[in-house]
Amino acid sequence: MADQNLFTLKIVTPDRVFYQGEVSMVEFNTTEGEIGVLKGHVPTTVIISPGILTITEAEETKEAALHAGFAEILQNEVVILAEIIEWPEEIDEERAKHARERAEERLRTKTPETDILRAETALQRAMARIHVIK
Repeated sequence: MADQNLFTLKIVTPDRVFYQGEVSMVEFNTTEGEIGVLKGHVPTTVIISPGILTITEAEETKEAALHAGFAEILQNEVVILAEIIEWPEEIDEERAKHARERAEERLRTKTPETDILRAETALQRAMARIHVIK
């Protein structure tokens, strides 16, 4: 018998369907803060911020680094249109560590020309990548 608490999650990037399946919960960062979605959630659309995407399936939990996009949340379905999203095995750990170091250096030694928002976003992306690898 099908679990009554499951809903459909579909994650699409410009290159592929990253994920499609039945889940009991999905969690990710938005511009308004972290959100957890269960079946029956109030319909809404949100802007995604860099961070960890956690997918809770019936039998297991998966994590991915989600960097930007939009999510449409309906009562029985969530569709995420992601600019970039990566499974742990798709991430180059050394590259992520170097990106973190560069972003931290930019923030530490900021000048009037430093784009603070861009550096903070780069740091968030690098930290998300490093977290999902661990």
